[in-house]
Amino acid sequence: MSEIGHYSEVWAHRTPRARLLRWMGWLALVALFVWCWQVMTETTIWAFVSDAPRQAADIGSRMWPPRLSYLPELMGPLWDTINIATLGTLGGVIMAVPVAFMAARNTTPSPHILRPIALFIIVASRSINSLIWALLLVAIIGPGLLAGIVAIALRSIGFVGKLLYEAIEETDARQIEAVTATGASAAQVVNYGIVPQIMPAFWGITVFRWDINIRESTILGLVGAGGIGLKLQASLNVLAWPQVTVILLLILATVVLSEWVSARMRHAII
Repeated sequence: MSEIGHYSEVWAHRTPRARLLRWMGWLALVALFVWCWQVMTETTIWAFVSDAPRQAADIGSRMWPPRLSYLPELMGPLWDTINIATLGTLGGVIMAVPVAFMAARNTTPSPHILRPIALFIIVASRSINSLIWALLLVAIIGPGLLAGIVAIALRSIGFVGKLLYEAIEETDARQIEAVTATGASAAQVVNYGIVPQIMPAFWGITVFRWDINIRESTILGLVGAGGIGLKLQASLNVLAWPQVTVILLLILATVVLSEWVSARMRHAII
């Protein structure tokens, strides 16, 4: 009786080649980290770093107690900040809606011309921070609330446009076909087949962006774009640390309140 040899293969999660490539990838990542660390620290003055805890403790002692008598002077700039965020959000939404319809595959009138242009606008808006927008606009139209409002609006186009055009592309095609089958025009198809489906997402995106803009508008004054950031910059310039504490606490309270309002509104809408 002859015996037939049986060959058993040992299962491995990865092939030797895959394991080698994996280790090479980790090695390259470590090398990249070391190189980035050297670039970041080559101009670092470590004496300042070692002295940082003492300096932080010194500034912290100067910031306390907060100068609460300074609070009434902040109400006007705080109202300006809220207006910058609100009007900037409104302007951004108005400009983002047509961009979103041009970017969506199922609503764009020109897939090869207008859609790439709309996508470029969305990417350009999202790539530039609102603080940089404000810095550019202050140089173009001068310091003040208008520069802050326009900066927030330009920054909002990309955020609102991207999320909205994705919502448009995810609409139920059956509802659109049903409206089209009635002989409706293109405008009527959009009005009765697409808009009702995206309205909850639209309001949710708008409220969410307003909440983000409240946070971003608090620092636009650092570059002269109005709001409570102007008071923060002025207090920092004269080393009025108790005033800085009041401003930071007020900004924190405003952001927390806007987050609560945003969450309640999104819950009510969606």
